[in-house]
Amino acid sequence: QVQLVESGGGWVQPGGSLRLSCAASGDIYTVYTMNWYRQSPEKQRELVASITSIGNTNYADSVKGRFTISRDNAKNTVYLQMNSLKPEDTAVYYCNADLMRYSDFEVAHYWGKGTLVTVSS
Repeated sequence: QVQLVESGGGWVQPGGSLRLSCAASGDIYTVYTMNWYRQSPEKQRELVASITSIGNTNYADSVKGRFTISRDNAKNTVYLQMNSLKPEDTAVYYCNADLMRYSDFEVAHYWGKGTLVTVSS
């Protein structure tokens, strides 16, 4: 089995910062691209940022210059540093990853359960 567990969400005032983490564990041979998505009641789930296994990154226009995605391959962990947060960043943030399982060498797509980020004064 594979688990993705997010942490680091919470409440922050506008202009503040938070750092999210997502650790993948279990039946893992290698992890490929890791992504952060977010979803609020008013919007569909959207891709916030992604990072490949060699560190190439991509960001949604709405977070460019404010958010930074990074990863620690030795720990199978991805991070999202969020600065200059705005009320419109309020959402549940989900981690997902494409990875190869050790047990059968099949590539599969996994999601975490999400962590809530609330930006308000």
